[in-house]
Amino acid sequence: MSTTNEAYLQIKDLVVEYTSGGDVIHAVNGVSIDLDRGETLGLVGETGAGKTTIAKAIMRILPDPPAKVKSGEIILDGKDLLKLHEKEMLKIRGKKEAMIFQDPMTALNPTMNIGSQISEVIQIHEKCSKSEADKAAIKMLEMVGIEGKRAEEYPHEFSGGMKQRVVIAMALACNPQLLLADEPTTALDVTIQAQVLEMISALKTKFRTAMILITHDLGIVAQTCNKVAIIYAGQIVESGTREEIFDNPKHPYTIGLFNSLPSMNEDKTRLKPIKGLPPDPRDLPAGCKFHPRCRFAIEACRHGEIEAVEVAPGHKCYCCNIDAKEGK
Repeated sequence: MSTTNEAYLQIKDLVVEYTSGGDVIHAVNGVSIDLDRGETLGLVGETGAGKTTIAKAIMRILPDPPAKVKSGEIILDGKDLLKLHEKEMLKIRGKKEAMIFQDPMTALNPTMNIGSQISEVIQIHEKCSKSEADKAAIKMLEMVGIEGKRAEEYPHEFSGGMKQRVVIAMALACNPQLLLADEPTTALDVTIQAQVLEMISALKTKFRTAMILITHDLGIVAQTCNKVAIIYAGQIVESGTREEIFDNPKHPYTIGLFNSLPSMNEDKTRLKPIKGLPPDPRDLPAGCKFHPRCRFAIEACRHGEIEAVEVAPGHKCYCCNIDAKEGK
């Protein structure tokens, strides 16, 4: 069990690589995260930054090959998940940690009705009868806005948005202590999105659930998260509380993300997109991975390891030229 001075989830210097056609793809490069019970961390970054790879590494569901955890630790409630046997992980997945997948088409079994898929999770972890698990499955469906009588139907009979709600119901069925949500509202309309986020927030409050929310939507981050980590090219470039990141962003990439958003409070004729493209993960630049796209880059940015600057308590920024940037 974790001690009082330890975070419920601790990720230490996680490195994950993929191999493809003889090339090594550097997906996650030394990521460290601390998350306490009841906290929500928003993991924000462009497509391909390594966000989903981090979540799958925590779940121990990375495909091996081609993926390989090269180094690091993932400690959940005092246990290093990377050192556990697969039989022990089967007891943890679904009960202590669960994941809401971005693509419900690949997360659901097309040969089983949705009620059975949810009740199977409940039966395994709650040690209850099939009839009790079936009743609990129907209750979970109703919680996400699906009529209980549809439990006998199959995935192909549901729309994309409703499939996503089924996946959410499966993830929440056993009240996990850590929830990994990978773009959980992507396929939902705004009304259902608000309901789902409200439901997840209620669960977090009731059971002190920790959550990592992977999203491109900074509005959802502002609404849902306590902490924010900005990830670029497999590395966290800035992290801190929601208030610190939104009110006082320091890394040029973070500032670029905010500048790319339309504002209802300012009269802007054009947005300011981040110039250039993310680096090829097979051939990452030395030093700060963002320096080829950064107008504030100096010679120190191009070499060696970039050390963290503590802007405020708990607010860290990995930048060599932090004083050059003002405002958003």
